[in-house]
Amino acid sequence: MNLKPIGDRVVIKKLEAEKKTQSGIVLPESAQEAPQYAKVISISEDIEKDEKKKGQISVDDKVIYSKYSGTEVKLDGVEYIIVKFQDILAVVK
Repeated sequence: MNLKPIGDRVVIKKLEAEKKTQSGIVLPESAQEAPQYAKVISISEDIEKDEKKKGQISVDDKVIYSKYSGTEVKLDGVEYIIVKFQDILAVVK
């Protein structure tokens, strides 16, 4: 099934939380912080047509988004988040 956002929205999928610290300590699931970065799955046509927004993000980009933003949706067993374009804070390169 294809999920295509409308209006000024972007569909993202959370990336997995880090299972180890930088020093190599393995973290149990209860200690892992929920990530605020995700992969862009789909972008609305309104964003793609807007001259100011076009090219700022694209499908498969890794982005950082606002902590309490978006609507969580589960589709075919996969969890997605639909967020407004302005809730995307940065692209991770």
